[in-house]
Amino acid sequence: MHIYHYTWYQWLSFFYIYCFAGWIFESTYVSIREKRPVNRGFLRLPLLPLYGTGAVMMLWVSLPFRDSLFLVYISGVIAATALEYVTGWTMERLFKMKYWDYSNQRFNVNGYICLSSSLVWGLLTIFLTEVLHPPVSDLVLALPVSLDIAGVILISILFAADTVQSVKDALDLGRALEAMTGIRAELDDVQVQLALLRAETADRLSEYRDDAAQKLNGYRAGTAQQLNKYREGTAQKIGEYREETAQKIGEYRAETAQKIGEYRAETAQKIGSYWENAAQLLSDCREEASLQVERLKTTALQKVGQAQASGADRMNALLSKGQDLLDRHHTLVGHLNRHRRDLLLRNPTAASKRFGEALKELSELAKKNR
Repeated sequence: MHIYHYTWYQWLSFFYIYCFAGWIFESTYVSIREKRPVNRGFLRLPLLPLYGTGAVMMLWVSLPFRDSLFLVYISGVIAATALEYVTGWTMERLFKMKYWDYSNQRFNVNGYICLSSSLVWGLLTIFLTEVLHPPVSDLVLALPVSLDIAGVILISILFAADTVQSVKDALDLGRALEAMTGIRAELDDVQVQLALLRAETADRLSEYRDDAAQKLNGYRAGTAQQLNKYREGTAQKIGEYREETAQKIGEYRAETAQKIGEYRAETAQKIGSYWENAAQLLSDCREEASLQVERLKTTALQKVGQAQASGADRMNALLSKGQDLLDRHHTLVGHLNRHRRDLLLRNPTAASKRFGEALKELSELAKKNR
């Protein structure tokens, strides 16, 4: 029978049969590679819509070239490759991840298609049109109409319900991947800010200490200089008075001993006075220097305390933000229910360039809770 003469329910029958055949092929291949049973595919039902859609499309596009196997092969390569690329691109945009990824294959395009896969699609088109489809067509055409329609309607209901639930799970999973990646980026930013804050606080403390030490050294040097100046001035004054006294004694040697005694007493009084003044000045300088040193220490300690308090407040705020991000991350991971875990387990080759770390974490969690 010419393929254009199939009824709508017969086309649906072919679609579901090839969806099931594709599931068998993919599950067997992936199970062998993973060394464990894998229910492959996007849906929970044993159906892979990509294969069903591809098979129906191959039958249509190969129709004008049925007399040439080479043209059937080329039409299958082109049509199936285009379908695979569009489907892969659309699913990644919707669900934030690639459910198959050829990035490690040579001659791939964005990981959605690759040369080896496209060549196999051409061979499968020939196998489908020349070997597989004739007996499948005979089987479907031999079914009673009522049984075929009832079966198609029942499977369509299950297929639609499964598709809705799987799309919902995939969208939720995609949002979780996006949120987890955002949280991870914020956590990295918090860590950077904490490191910068620690470095900034250490620099400010070191700056305050250096400034206080410099000022203390300046006051000590100034005080020592002032004390030396007073000592030199006092010594000079005493020397001048002694010279003056000696000169007067020489001039008035002829005068009475009383006059000499008076000058000596006056000189001794002046020298004593200068010594007392010098001692008082030295004491005042020491007290002033001590007060200045205490003020500097107090100011430095206050600045250090303020810097530490400011740094502690900012650090506590960053730590609080980091804990909040971790809580949100744990919440997202905790919401990985059975359906989403199964979705990840059914697609062990899934990949995501933007959300790779989050996808890896959830995939490992799904395997652990398998």
